[in-house]
Amino acid sequence: MPAYFEKRQLVAPGDLLAEGKYRAGDNTYKDDDKIYASRVGLVDLADQTIHVVALKAFYIPSVGDTVIGRIVEVGISVWMIDINAPYVAVLRASDVFDRPFNPRKDELPAIFDINDLIIAKVVAYDRTHDPVLTVREPGLGKITRGQTVEITPTKIPRAIGRKGSMVSMIKKETGCQITIGQNGLILISGKTPEDERLAVMAFRKIEEESHTSGLTDRVTEMLRKEKAGV
Repeated sequence: MPAYFEKRQLVAPGDLLAEGKYRAGDNTYKDDDKIYASRVGLVDLADQTIHVVALKAFYIPSVGDTVIGRIVEVGISVWMIDINAPYVAVLRASDVFDRPFNPRKDELPAIFDINDLIIAKVVAYDRTHDPVLTVREPGLGKITRGQTVEITPTKIPRAIGRKGSMVSMIKKETGCQITIGQNGLILISGKTPEDERLAVMAFRKIEEESHTSGLTDRVTEMLRKEKAGV
């Protein structure tokens, strides 16, 4: 059963990865007994299944995910929100107001207007309907301070780290509050613009080097050197 790749090798769509009794995993496909890559990414093998970790990818919603989105349309009783997915998400007025919604009296733009950024949670999604969001939980709602940085959604687990180790380290070194959206958007709110700049640098380094080992140590070293003015 020949394999034609090294672990974590960069591959492109159409590259022949293996032949024989391997299984086709994420971002691969099988033709006869041959497995090919279907996305640009890093190839890996686990339990006889070949996967390609996409370097660039849309976010695919999952119920329970926290996301950061931008209002793109305000309707009579809903907001339409860009969450960096192939589908525009829906936020219903009933998931915002603490009382029955009255379309004759309640003006939705007074709550969230076009281009506002919000933190929300995915409460429904089944690939046959647009994702449905809510903001009726603590910590959710309109973003009023801080800045956002965007990374590839598939690299969010690397930004969080094992048991939260990476994001906890960045919070400690920069003093910033950080909210990570599973859709690849990260909200950073620091005491000073310099604190926020350091946190943005950290996440951009993660974006560039997510496929490498020892990344947490390198990001820590970079932040400490920046703070020391080295």
